Amino acid sequence: MSILDIRVLGDPILREETKEVGEITDEIRLLVKNMFETMYLAKGIGLAAPQVGRTERLAVIDVDKQPIVIINPEIIESDSKTSKSEEGCLSIPDVYGDVERPARVRVRAMNLEGEMFEIESGDLLGRCLQHEIDHLHGKLFVDYLSVLKRRSAMAKWTKEKDKYPGFIRHLDSDPARSHEHPDEEL
Repeated sequence: MSILDIRVLGDPILREETKEVGEITDEIRLLVKNMFETMYLAKGIGLAAPQVGRTERLAVIDVDKQPIVIINPEIIESDSKTSKSEEGCLSIPDVYGDVERPARVRVRAMNLEGEMFEIESGDLLGRCLQHEIDHLHGKLFVDYLSVLKRRSAMAKWTKEKDKYPGFIRHLDSDPARSHEHPDEEL
């Protein structure tokens, strides 16, 4: 296994639509293992393929020590009731914002065995599922912020981004890991 570099805001891959995974190969299995290792080292709870420079439609999530792989996920049902909570992102280190999302979602995805499954959740897992699925469609949490809050978040990011030449976050020398936020980053 190896630790992958995380792409940060400004890298075009974070704004691209991903491609469906047609077959579970050894390469996909290795990518998933490496993504989990990378996510754990970065102290995150979710990581999508574009965040490590890949175009496959897949993400890994671990909330409360329950690792989940979602391949070709789609939200098939979402609650009309919403909740607002602070989010961060491994691809936008040290920037946070309150995001309003559906309080509960039902997601259909494929697992690493190629089997379809559904998961329904609210709270942190539901939020994380929505955040990671957004990544697979080129959407970031800052896109949900009001104009004023987005402007503030982007001003903070402008001060941080020079720490990541080439829009790459190398975890072995990562400035964001030296002063971690008390909440997990998605």
